Parts: sequence; C-alpha cells; structure tokens
Amino acid sequence: MFSRVCGVAFQGVEAVDVDVQVQIGPGAVQFSIVGLPDKAVAESRERVRAALLATGLALPAKRVTVNLAPADLPKEGSHFDLAIALGLLCAMEIIPPDALDSFAILGELSLNGEIVGVSGVLPAAIHANAQGLGLICPRDCGGEAAWADEGMQILAPANLIELCNHFKGVATMQRPQAKLGSAGPTLPDLADVRGQGRAKRALEIAAAGGHNLLFVGPPGAGKSLLAARLPSLLPPLSASELLEVSMIASVAGELEGGKLTDRRPFRAPHHSASMAALVGGGIKARPGEISLAHNGVLFLDELPEFHPQALDSLRQPMETGSAMIVRANNRVSYPARFQLVAAMNPCRCGMAGQPGHTCRRGERCAADYQARVSGPFLDRIDIQLEVPAVRAVEMMGGTASEPSAQVALRVAKAREIQQERYRGDVESCRTNSHCSAKNIEKHTVLERSSRDLFYRAAEQMQLSARGFHRVLKVSRSIADLEGSAQIKPDHLAEALSFRQPTTSERAA
Repeated sequence: MFSRVCGVAFQGVEAVDVDVQVQIGPGAVQFSIVGLPDKAVAESRERVRAALLATGLALPAKRVTVNLAPADLPKEGSHFDLAIALGLLCAMEIIPPDALDSFAILGELSLNGEIVGVSGVLPAAIHANAQGLGLICPRDCGGEAAWADEGMQILAPANLIELCNHFKGVATMQRPQAKLGSAGPTLPDLADVRGQGRAKRALEIAAAGGHNLLFVGPPGAGKSLLAARLPSLLPPLSASELLEVSMIASVAGELEGGKLTDRRPFRAPHHSASMAALVGGGIKARPGEISLAHNGVLFLDELPEFHPQALDSLRQPMETGSAMIVRANNRVSYPARFQLVAAMNPCRCGMAGQPGHTCRRGERCAADYQARVSGPFLDRIDIQLEVPAVRAVEMMGGTASEPSAQVALRVAKAREIQQERYRGDVESCRTNSHCSAKNIEKHTVLERSSRDLFYRAAEQMQLSARGFHRVLKVSRSIADLEGSAQIKPDHLAEALSFRQPTTSERAA
C-alpha cells in the first residue's frame, strides 16, 4: 500500500514543496521516517501513532516507511505531523487516495487527535495558491491562511475525526474567514512630550523619509519617550507591506490566533541581545529582531551598551534591506528593511556637556563611551541629534505640543509625494531613505545657491560618499514635507545640521 501527499518546508519566508511518501508493506513491524528529518520530525512517529489511536484507529502490524522528498533537503519542525498522518490514512484506504491530491498540508498533532497550530501557515498558503493547490491547516491558523486568496480552498479542521468526516461526506467543513487583529492599545501621542521642539522636528523628518535617527542626551531628557511616539506618526501598512510583515511574523510564530494587523512593527530589544537575536540565526536560522521590524521601527536604547560586534552586524542589512544568514548546512535570506531609532547618553555618567557638570574622569569619559559605537555604524545614521535636558519651566508651564494625528497628516502627504516620484522606477523605492545614490541624484534638483552651500559644507565637514548622499536624502524629505519640488538652501542647511557632531562629541 502506497500513498503520497504534499507537505511544505521553509527556507526563510519562502515555502518549498515536500513530497510525503508513505509505504505500508511486509516486514518487521517498524515505523521509520527518512529524508533528513530533525528531532521534531523524527518524534512525529509517536505523535501520529497516539493521534490515530485516539481516533479509534491503529497502525497495521507491518513495516511503515515515510519518505520526505527531496531527501537532501533538511526537514525541521512539527508541522509534518498532519501530512504524515493523512498519508497513512490514504495508504490504509480510510481516506480516498485522490482526495488529497489538490491540497498542501501542514499541522501538528496532539496525542488526543487534535490538530495544533503551527508557524508559517501564511507563506505556505501563498505558495500553495501559486501552485494551484488548496491548503489543509489547523483551525487556529485558518484565519491566517484565508488571506492568501478569497477563492482558495482551505480546510481548517480541529481534529482528525472532523477531517475524515469531511472527506467521507458525513459533515462538510466551511471555509475559514480572514482575520484582522484589533487596533490594540492606543499608540503614545506626541502631545505628551514637553519641550524638545527640535527633537520633534527631527522625528517628523525621520518619519517622512524613513530615515535612521540617533538621540544623544542626558538621562531623563525624553529620548525613549520620543522614540516610542514614532509609530504614531507613520502611515498604516500598505497591502504589499502587510503581506511581507505578516509572512515574517508567521514564520516566527508571532501571529496570535492567525490575526493580521496593519500596524507597523515596533521592536525594542534589550541591550543584552546577542548577534543572532538581532540579525537572526540559531540552529534553525530563525528571523531576528531586524527582520521582525521589517517595514517598521527598530529601537535600540542605550546604544553603546550593545555588544560592538552585534551593532556592526547591522551595517550590511541597513544598506541592503535584507539579512543573509549562512550556516554550514543552511543559507537563508530574510527581509530586513527597518527604520533604526537609537538613543544613548553622551558618557557613562550621562552628564557630559551639561552646564555646571564636571566629570571626574574628564573628557575621556565621553570619548571612551562613545567609542563603543563604530564610525561606520554611525555613518549609516541619517539624523544625529543632541537632546538637551528639559527645563522646569517647560515641564510646568510649557505650551501643549502638536498631537501625533496632525503630524501624521503631513508625513502621509510627504510619503505620497515620494511614492508618486519613484513610481515606474526600476528600483522599488518607497521612501527617500531606500533610494540608491544614483536614484536620489536623479530625483534631486538643487538650486545654484544650494549646490554651492552643499559643496562647501561637504568639504568642511569631510563627509564620506555615504554621508554626502544621506544628506541629500534628508534634505529631499524636508522639501517633501513643505511640498517643494526643489531643494532650497534652508532645506539643505537643516539636513546638514543633523550630520554635525554633538556638543559632547566635539568636546571629546
């Protein structure tokens, strides 16, 4: 007796076909799985055996062999349980042999026959739909799979008995409905921040162009407070961005109840995070924080406290927008187009450069602390701003700040200008910060006075080639906020001011 069904394996956020072949034949009573299975796949034998017993069935007293082809592709995870069990049911002629020909299958089995949710259902559904197949997945993941295509056939059973009854025509299952997560808690509002007018301006420019941003200031100045309000300024995810973000979250197992959300990700890992936690990796090459922050914000608080090698590992993804994880037996690429927002104190005591403060270690305190962040990493940060301490008069009697909703309208308008500008380009740019040097020069029009100012400033500030183009991108975003087709001298001057070293850095 022989049967075959279609399963899936994952390489990054991409699903690949796995041919699950089941043979029941003569020989010593044995249940073996071949095809480079990992420990979780090998343990499927016991889960499948117990699940079949729970549904009133038993494996025949024969030799059972399960082959997962292609045999040279490593198979990881417990999501092969359901495909193996259904292959066995077909080989035992409990389910019609041709009933599963038009389905891809994934799901984990519980010992009582229930089908448990697994990671990666959304990319599996998209892959199956591209192949003209339907999908069989756990009930908890049905709402996630339904996003692949409205006309796609999807079965989301709660247990094996329900699935068997469906194929026997005893009880027909309904197609699950796509689920969208609730809006969740209200995002922090920019109106809560007192003072810090220049920092708010920098936050608006960063939101408009998707620029990386660094706040440097003493403890309690409001750096983390400002960073937490950036998501409230960003527009909702577009349909394509929502799909990209959800596929990564699905592979990482972070879609609760199979519900998608149109909010941009905001990830804030602790400074003890390892390189693998940030970039991705581990035994199974899982996505890291930078991929989970794709199309969203990655906030690194206490920047110099991160391990220097972990920070430098972000340099390539910040340029390419993807994280390539290479292992001896695996090579996986995850999208990682994130917006970096970082915050740091000027020195270890946190008060360097503040009026009336004298550090016991002198200028070396700030120099040693800031040297933990490499120059090439800082060169990739478009906007670097010193955030001074808030004065008591601003805290007690300051005027109310502009709410996030008003700033978000200007940001949305600026992003619409950028989308229209880059529409039809070979490069798939979405914001100014994503453009290549060649493309930003193509779409940048400098007045003569602006050109002269820029060249003098570039020579005086000794800007690198990367810094030169990043200033162009920031000035382009400032002009977009004002609806100006040309970059004027005041746009360029403001962009250049964000590349100047902070007061504490000059003192160091």
